[in-house]
Amino acid sequence: MIKIICVGKIKEKYLRDAIEEYKKRLSKYTKLEIIEVSDVDNPSIDITLLKEKESIEKHIDSKDFVITLEIDGNMLSSVEFAKKIDSIFNTNSTITFIIGGSNGLHQDIKNRSNYKLSFSKLTFPHQLFRVNLLEQIYRTFKINNNESYHK
Repeated sequence: MIKIICVGKIKEKYLRDAIEEYKKRLSKYTKLEIIEVSDVDNPSIDITLLKEKESIEKHIDSKDFVITLEIDGNMLSSVEFAKKIDSIFNTNSTITFIIGGSNGLHQDIKNRSNYKLSFSKLTFPHQLFRVNLLEQIYRTFKINNNESYHK
């Protein structure tokens, strides 16, 4: 099973449509759960991160293999990412990806992470990044099943 915990809601219809398309495609390979927690609007970044952390932690099981999306995380090619996911599934039944809010992730969430992943040093809108993550997860399953898609 793959679980994606994200801070914030998707407002744009075109992004919701893209997410639904990848959810449909992924249903052939794995159970997928997307959990949205509310973003916190507070002048204090520390309070914002703390409140978002509390919301995120409610959805992490102690047995989950947690992958946090962090700008300073490890960068992998699609093939390397596919191998990593395959390797994790050999010993874990649930992989939980965590996408933070605009201020990133609380240090406690980073410390809980089993693997820190970065797609780029660039900054992406969180809503768009969710689509990027789903596409790469889909690509991973196609690669690991030796199916055409990845080029």
